Amino acid sequence: MPQWKLTSTVSIMETNGDVIRPNAQQALAALTDAERVRGTTAAASATPWPRWFTTALTLYVTAIPPVHGGTLASPDWLMPQAAWSVVLVVLTAAYMALYAAAASNWRKKTGVALRFDLLPKRVTLPLVTGLPALLLGSAFVFRATREPLWLLAASALGAGVSIGFHLVFVRLHRKAS
Repeated sequence: MPQWKLTSTVSIMETNGDVIRPNAQQALAALTDAERVRGTTAAASATPWPRWFTTALTLYVTAIPPVHGGTLASPDWLMPQAAWSVVLVVLTAAYMALYAAAASNWRKKTGVALRFDLLPKRVTLPLVTGLPALLLGSAFVFRATREPLWLLAASALGAGVSIGFHLVFVRLHRKAS
């Protein structure tokens, strides 16, 4: 079985069993190179969503309040509830397909997956809890009040949150790279 040794900074070569230890400069250079690779990988992993996907996500977030409001409306609002339900299912399926395409293309392009876990929890926790409450809660308020202004306000706020989150993502990426 071949043994490997570290030579110069990070190149690896097979040896015939002899153990050759790097000197202090070589070890320090290897650690520096490893840290640079780790930083580059983290920056690539934190790279923002593709713009076309950010646009699709923002449109999806904007459409959810009125569509969900239509599914909850009693009596029917603008369209029958069944039609709103079909629109909601088609909209969600289209979003999932676009997400899968964005993730696959990004993985092919960069070698890393689209990831949320690199973002600070102080950014993602309000998004993960607040955005669903905003988007779905507005539909319940609409059902209770029959006032479509709640749905329009939730759509506008949701679009703003989506764009704002993307801009935070871009800023964090620039800091990391």
